[in-house]
Amino acid sequence: MEIVFLDAYSFNPGDVGWEMFEELGHVTAFDLTPPEQIAERIASADAVFTNRCRLGEAEFSAAPKLRFLGLTATGFDKIDLAAARRHHVAVCNVPGYSTMAVAQQVFALLLDLTNRARSLDGEVRKGRWTQEPGDCAWDYPLVCLDGKTFGVVGTGEIGCAAARIARGFGMRVLGYSRTKRKEFEGEYVSLDELLQQSDIVSLHCPANAETTGMINRAAIDLMKRGAILINTARGALVNSFDLAEALHSGRLYAAGLDVAQTEPISMDDPLLKARNCLITPHIGWAPLEMRKKLACLAANNLKTFLQGGTLNRVDLEAQA
Repeated sequence: MEIVFLDAYSFNPGDVGWEMFEELGHVTAFDLTPPEQIAERIASADAVFTNRCRLGEAEFSAAPKLRFLGLTATGFDKIDLAAARRHHVAVCNVPGYSTMAVAQQVFALLLDLTNRARSLDGEVRKGRWTQEPGDCAWDYPLVCLDGKTFGVVGTGEIGCAAARIARGFGMRVLGYSRTKRKEFEGEYVSLDELLQQSDIVSLHCPANAETTGMINRAAIDLMKRGAILINTARGALVNSFDLAEALHSGRLYAAGLDVAQTEPISMDDPLLKARNCLITPHIGWAPLEMRKKLACLAANNLKTFLQGGTLNRVDLEAQA
């Protein structure tokens, strides 16, 4: 069996072994694959793994032997599932492997925005604490989370985990989701109510026709003046221009983003110059512990498929 990794570096820069995949076939791992080289590199593959490459009709047509596409990720919005079904290619994702890591990233971003530890450390190293005792602190007003309202948009596993952490900080938790979960530790309300009442809005839903651009000028106008937006889900959920405008005007206090509309982020993205906007490179999922778990689960998806199982088949879910 020929197994091809199209963008192996995105989850294994050399600190995660390949043994579990090599037990199943011959592995060819490309660090990165430009879009124009995907078809060539998968032409003789029986199984392909990718984290961020887009595959559609042209790519599946170029790979007549391909029967399995494994995502080293939870999201599958970059894969044309209809094309995969037409070409009889099973598509599997890896749900749940990084739940706590992404929830941790939510609060890494939030605490940087509310406590300004990184910025204040820089001022101390410039000598301002010594030269102007106390004064440098007021350049970066701090925000106490206790008593604030934390709104979770999308109460899947990560949303529920973020809600639990928020409660640990003494925050009131609101939630909005198409599916209500009994394990969600908060109060379900409408999306409009959540936006109107929340001091912090944290996004945890997939990007689809319903959610793309959901945080736009109209949604921001519903939010509390001075609210904070956190997005560790998908960049497409947010209209970058509307968010940048709201940050520049002070309508929103700050934003913490681990995703962008285009990834890697375009250097002309208005959020790169927006006031109080903290951006990380879609890295919340990626602690070593999570990537090792991801590799084991991805390999198990292929092993299960070869044994006739349907574990984590997202093409079947989409067809249902």
